Amino acid sequence: MTDMQAFSSDVLEIESEGHVATLWLNRPEARNAMGAAFFSDLGPAMATLNADREVRAVVIAARGPHFSVGLDLKAMGSTLSGGGAPLSNASRATRTRLDVLRLQESVNAVASCPKPVIAAVHGYCIGGGVDLISACDIRLASADAVFSVREAKVAIVADLGSLQRLPRIIGAGHVAELAFTGKDITAERAHAIGLVNDVAPDAAAVVAAARALALEIAANSPLAVEGTKAVLQAGDGRTVAEGLEYVATWNAGMLGSDDLTEAMLAFLEKRPPKFTGN
Repeated sequence: MTDMQAFSSDVLEIESEGHVATLWLNRPEARNAMGAAFFSDLGPAMATLNADREVRAVVIAARGPHFSVGLDLKAMGSTLSGGGAPLSNASRATRTRLDVLRLQESVNAVASCPKPVIAAVHGYCIGGGVDLISACDIRLASADAVFSVREAKVAIVADLGSLQRLPRIIGAGHVAELAFTGKDITAERAHAIGLVNDVAPDAAAVVAAARALALEIAANSPLAVEGTKAVLQAGDGRTVAEGLEYVATWNAGMLGSDDLTEAMLAFLEKRPPKFTGN
């Protein structure tokens, strides 16, 4: 049994074709609200994709009419409020902090995936949905997509990554506007501020566009693509000089790859290269 076959979830589904895998949010009857099962299964799903050497790019998409309406407030209410057995304020705060850190780790698993991750968003992408797509490398949307950093409207501070990752994607001013107001924005506005790279006509078209982009990525050397992602991530918070030092060290270990030899031969022989990731 392969790792892909071994993965099982009631709310997530992995579908693989060639070098591209799609991770489907698969709780359409609840508009892909994020409950306990989502957070417990997301990390193992990403670990499964990381371990499969055939997978070179990942698309995250959703079944049903909406990408995600965010946190399942009914199911996760006790986690948010620190409810349950009576506790002191200090004990309740400690438990809530640990619960939030655990949820954060699930979303962090997407951001730390060594392979490029593309979000294909349609319908509502609210609250935790924005946290999830913020952890992706590239975001595409359908024309009907609606985005909202909704937490302030339900008396929560967004705590799963939006406030940390969005400023690097759309800029501090746009983040402040979205997070302070909790307003909805359209796909058109999301495109204008750089939250999404492109807008497709509908849900099927955005998934197709994401897969086409993933295939374009997967046609390159996986060593080079993963190295590029690693260098981009390592450069966050570093000076240019430190980033250049890092990439020099990376390439010192990777320039002797079979993929580089194949690239040179393919160029000389005027044919498309066939990369193996070795």
